[in-house]
Amino acid sequence: MTFIEWFIFFLVIQVIHFLGTWKLYVKAGRKAWEAAIPIYNGIVLMSIINRPKWWIILLFIPIVNLLMFPVIWIETIRTFGFYKKLDSFLVIVTLGLYIFYINYGTDATYNTERSLKPRSELGEWVSSITFAIIAATLVHTYFMQPFTIPTSSLEKSLLVGDYLFVSKFHYGARVPSTVIAAPMVHDSLPFTGSASYLKRPQLPYTRLPGLQKIKNNDIVCFNWPADSLKTMWGDNSGKYTYKPVDKRTNYVKRCVGIAGDSLELKDGYVYINGKKNELPYRAKIQFYYTYEAKSAISRNNFPKFLIDKERTNVYKISNEYWNDKRVQEAFEKGANLTKIGSDSLYTEVAGGVSQNLASRLKMTNVANKININLTDDEVEELRKLPTTVSLKKINYGADNAIFPHVKKLGWSQDNFGPIYIPKKGATVKIDAESLPFYEQIIKNYENNNISSVGDAIYINGEKADSYTFKQDYYWLMGDNRHNSLDARYWGYVPFDHVLGKPVMIWFSWDANAPTFGAKFKSIRWDRMFTTVGGDGEPVSYRYIVFGLIALYIGYSFYKGKKKKA
Repeated sequence: MTFIEWFIFFLVIQVIHFLGTWKLYVKAGRKAWEAAIPIYNGIVLMSIINRPKWWIILLFIPIVNLLMFPVIWIETIRTFGFYKKLDSFLVIVTLGLYIFYINYGTDATYNTERSLKPRSELGEWVSSITFAIIAATLVHTYFMQPFTIPTSSLEKSLLVGDYLFVSKFHYGARVPSTVIAAPMVHDSLPFTGSASYLKRPQLPYTRLPGLQKIKNNDIVCFNWPADSLKTMWGDNSGKYTYKPVDKRTNYVKRCVGIAGDSLELKDGYVYINGKKNELPYRAKIQFYYTYEAKSAISRNNFPKFLIDKERTNVYKISNEYWNDKRVQEAFEKGANLTKIGSDSLYTEVAGGVSQNLASRLKMTNVANKININLTDDEVEELRKLPTTVSLKKINYGADNAIFPHVKKLGWSQDNFGPIYIPKKGATVKIDAESLPFYEQIIKNYENNNISSVGDAIYINGEKADSYTFKQDYYWLMGDNRHNSLDARYWGYVPFDHVLGKPVMIWFSWDANAPTFGAKFKSIRWDRMFTTVGGDGEPVSYRYIVFGLIALYIGYSFYKGKKKKA
C-alpha cells in the first residue's frame, strides 16, 4: 500500500470510530464532534478511560499497535460498565466492533470513578504480561534486538553460538513494513513453524534518522536479499518463496564496500578503490588450505594448536554439516564428497578425517592430507612444524554462481571485479554489458518494470540508456572466505534491507555441543558482555553487568522482605 492508500485507510478508520463511539463520548460529558477529529479523538478517549494521553502514540507504532488496540477496546467497554469476560472476548474477536452494540444497543452509563486495578489475580497477571510484551516489543523493534550467530562466516570476530545485541538506532530504526505480525518473533511461529505474519497490507519503507552511517569494515546485520532457502539441501525445484523485506532471513556480515566504492577481489583479498582493504585487529581472514603431513593424520598427531580447546579432540574445521542427520542420510544414499585435486578430502563437509567414509566413497590416498580452514598466522605456524610436507592454498576456478552470473567474465569466489557499488543519486550507463550488474536493483529493489528488445532496454515502458539509483547499496562478505555465502553470490545489499549494528555479545557457548550439559560446560565466560565493533581487544563489561544484576536481586529481596514485615 502507498502512503495515499494508507491515508485513505486511516480516514475510514476515523469514520468507523466516530460512528461507533460518539454516543459514549456524549455520555462521558464530551461533545459528539470530538469523536470525529483524528488524533484529538484519541487524546479525548484517553481522558475518558482515565489512561495516560501518551498512550495515543503507541497506537501509531506498527506491531506495538496490534497489542494496544485490544487494550483500548477493553478499557473502553469497562469504563461503561461491561466487565464480563464474555464482553472482553466479544470486543476482541469483533476487532472492536462490539462497541457499536454498546453505543447503540445498550443504556451504558459512564463510570467516572472506575478503579483501574484488575478485579482478580488472573486479571492482574494478564495485565502485567500484556504490558511487559508491549514494552519488550517496543525495545525489540526500534532500539535493541537479540540475535544469534549460526554460522562461522565471521569466525574469530564472531563465533557460532554467540548471542548478540543489535542496535537499531545506530543506522536508524526501520519501521516494520509488515504491519500484521506476531510480536518478538521473526518469520515463523515457535513450535509450529508456520508464518508469523500476513504479507498484506504492507507499509511503504520508512526509516528513523540514525546516529551514524555504515562505514567500511563495519559488521552489519541485514535481511538476506536472495531469500530462497528452498535451494538448500538439494531442493532445486525453482519454487522460491520470497518474503517481505523485513521478514527475510537475518544475516550478519562485514561491510567491506560501501556506496560509491569500486571493489575488486584478488586471491581472496578485497581491494577498495585500488587499495588493499585494511581490516581491524579483531578480523582474521581465513582460507582453505590442503595440508599434507609426513604420516597419516589422526586425532592423536593433529597439530595441537589447531584443536578446539572447548571441545575435546575436535578439529577446528567446519563440522556443523557433518553433524546434520540430513547429510548423513545423503551419504547413505551414495552421495559423493566434493574433491579438490585427486586425493584430498574436502573436510568443510566431512568435518574430520574419516578413513571409513573415504573408503566407502572409493577415495584413496587421503590418509596424510586434509583440507582445513586457516588464518594467516595459523598458516605460518603450521609451515614450521617438522611433520608438515606442504601447505597449499586452495584456489577456486571460474564459477557461474558468482555475481553477476555471467559465464564469460570467468570470475571466481577468490578473483573478480572491479565492480561499482551503487550510491543514491548516482547515474550509470545501462546496456547489454552492464545490465546483469544492475537488473536486480532496478527490477526488485527499486520496483521498476524492465524489459529488453534486441539491444534496446526499456524501463517502465520507456527506452533507457542510463539509470539513477534511489538508495545506497553495500557489499557484505564473511571473513571466512571459503566458507561464507555472501555478496559474491547474491550481489548488492540495499540500505532498506539493513537491520542494525551488532554492539555487544551478551552470551556465548558452543552451539554444536551434543547435549545441554555439554553446552553449559562450554559457556565462554570471557566473551559475555564484550563489545563487537572497534579495533584492538574487545572491551568487557561482564563484571559491571553481573554486579548490577546482583544489586537488583539484593534490592528486590530486601524490598520483598520489608513489605512482608
